[in-house]
Amino acid sequence: MTSSTNSSAEGRVPVITLDPHGKDHHGEAARLRELGPVVRVRLPGEVMAWSVTDHALLNDMVTDARFSKDWRNWNAIIRGEIADGWPLIGMVKVTNMVTADGQEHRRLRKLVTQTFTPRRVQELRPRIQQIVGQLLDDLPSRAAADGSVDLRRHFAHPVPMQVICELFGVPADERPRLQELMDNIFRSDLQPEEVQASQIEQYELLARVVEGRRREPGDDLTSALIAARAADPDALSEEELVGTLLLMLSAGQETTLSLITNAVRALLTHPDQREIAVRGDADTWAKVVEETLRWDAPIGNFPFRYPLEDVEIAGVRIPKGEAIMAPFSAVGRDTAQHGEDADRFDITREQRKHLAFSNGPHFCLGAPLARLEAAVALPAVFERYPDLSLAVDPDDLVPVPSLFSNSSSTLPVRLGG
Repeated sequence: MTSSTNSSAEGRVPVITLDPHGKDHHGEAARLRELGPVVRVRLPGEVMAWSVTDHALLNDMVTDARFSKDWRNWNAIIRGEIADGWPLIGMVKVTNMVTADGQEHRRLRKLVTQTFTPRRVQELRPRIQQIVGQLLDDLPSRAAADGSVDLRRHFAHPVPMQVICELFGVPADERPRLQELMDNIFRSDLQPEEVQASQIEQYELLARVVEGRRREPGDDLTSALIAARAADPDALSEEELVGTLLLMLSAGQETTLSLITNAVRALLTHPDQREIAVRGDADTWAKVVEETLRWDAPIGNFPFRYPLEDVEIAGVRIPKGEAIMAPFSAVGRDTAQHGEDADRFDITREQRKHLAFSNGPHFCLGAPLARLEAAVALPAVFERYPDLSLAVDPDDLVPVPSLFSNSSSTLPVRLGG
C-alpha cells in the first residue's frame, strides 16, 4: 500500500498519507477523488496539508487572490516546524515568482516575460529540431548490452535540458551536474543532509553561471536579467535573480522531460492511439500533447497555497495559513470535467480545459516552450523509429521517487529495424 487513510479531527475530513516514493501516483489520485473534494494529506515528516481534488474548485482556488503563494504565510514555517532538511523544502522555500503574490509577482514575472516572449519561443523551433535530430541519430549508440535504449535518459531528458541551458547561457561543463541537482529538487525521498548539501550546491552553481554571464554577456536570458538588474537594482535583487534562474532551469527541464516520457509511454501502451497519431498531422500531435498533460500530468502534485483568511471550500473550513496542495494527477481525471471515461487515454476526445500548467496569474510561464518541445520531439521519434517498442513490461517501470514528478525513472525501449 502506498497510502493510508483515517478520519481527521478537523470536521472528520478524510486523511491520506502520500507516498514520498511516488510508487502509485494515479492510485493515490483516484483515492483522493473518492475521499471527497477536500482531503487532508500527510506529507513526509508528519507535516499536514490539504488537497483540493475537484477540478472546478481547484480552478477557482488558483485564481483567487485570497490564497497566497508566499511560504512566509505558512503557519508551520512561522512556528518553526519545517526544518531546512525537509525533503520537500526545495519546492517550497524559494525566492522567485512562484512564491510571490500580487505586485511582487507581477514585477518578477515581467522581467522574464519581456525577454521570454512567444516570438522568442517560436524562434527556437529550428534549434529544437536540430537537437532532436542529433539525439535520435545517437540513440543506436546508446544501447545497453541487451539492446535496449533508455529513451528517458538519452532523449526525453537531454532535449529540454539542452534547450533551456542554451536559452539561459549555462556553460556546457556545468550542465551534467546541474541536471542532477535539478532532479534532486523534485525528489521527496532524500535524507536531510542530502537535501541541504544539494541546495547549497544548486545556489553555488547558479551563482557561477550569473558571474560568468556578468563578465561575458551574451544573447541569453540570464544576461538579460543581469542587465535589468544593472539598469535598476530595485527591480531585481541578487537573491531573486538566482532564484528566478533556479525556477526557470528546474521547471524548464522537469515538466518537458516527464511530458515526453509519459507521452511515449502512453502511445507505446495504447496501439490504437499510436496508429491515429502516426497517421495524423501537427494538430493530431498537439492533441497527443494535451491528452498526455491531462491524463498523465508531468507534475502530479504541486505545492502550496496558503489562505490569507479562514476559508470554506466545499463546506470544509480551512484555517488561515494552512498549506493547500494542487493535485494535478487527481483533477486531470475528474469525471465532472473530462467525462465518465476520464481514466481512458484518448487523443480523439473533446479537449476540455486541464490544469497541468495551473491557471490564473501563476499559469506556467514555460508552457509554450514545453508544448513546442514535445510537439517537435514526439512525431520525430516515431517517424525515425516506426518499430519502437517497450523493452520491459509496463508494470515493471519504476516511478520517479517523488510526490511531485509523475513519470517513470527509466523508459527502456527497442528501436526496431
